[in-house]
Amino acid sequence: MRNDILKILFGTLFIYIGALIAFDLNLNETKIPITGQSLAVLVVGFLLGRKLGVLAVVVYLLLGIIDLPVFAKGASGIEVFTKGSGGFLYGFLFAAFIVGWLAEKGFDQNFLKIILAMILGTIVFLIFGVGHLSVLYGFEKALEYGLYPFWKGAIVKIFLGAGIVGVVKLILKNTKK
Repeated sequence: MRNDILKILFGTLFIYIGALIAFDLNLNETKIPITGQSLAVLVVGFLLGRKLGVLAVVVYLLLGIIDLPVFAKGASGIEVFTKGSGGFLYGFLFAAFIVGWLAEKGFDQNFLKIILAMILGTIVFLIFGVGHLSVLYGFEKALEYGLYPFWKGAIVKIFLGAGIVGVVKLILKNTKK
């Protein structure tokens, strides 16, 4: 139990650190934040599994909801969920669940399967993010501001996430010997 709580807290901290890695992409006079949150969510979900991974995301989101500045660029509060990034934030819950579930189903045994899990997790939070933006601004604008600027970075994050997971799994395997 105590070990699980520590895993959740470290997972939450890792997601927060990912949110600190942020810069703006200027697109048509609109600043769009690029962050490490999505990478961190995928890694946490995969390494902690669906239950603990989702709980780490829940704690992270709750910290932001209660006005701690844990979201990208120090954002906080429930109103963040009504803005452009809201769909990505709640999509993180589902992405963490999917990658965690896949890890539990043996996707952690093969690097290509880890990459596939990261791809599926990315697709999940992109669907939520673009869907949310579609409600706010229409489908074309949602693609323009929620998908097109991010797909190249998403590919990098998929491979980086798979690499992080692979290294952590290797370290854990070697420490058990």
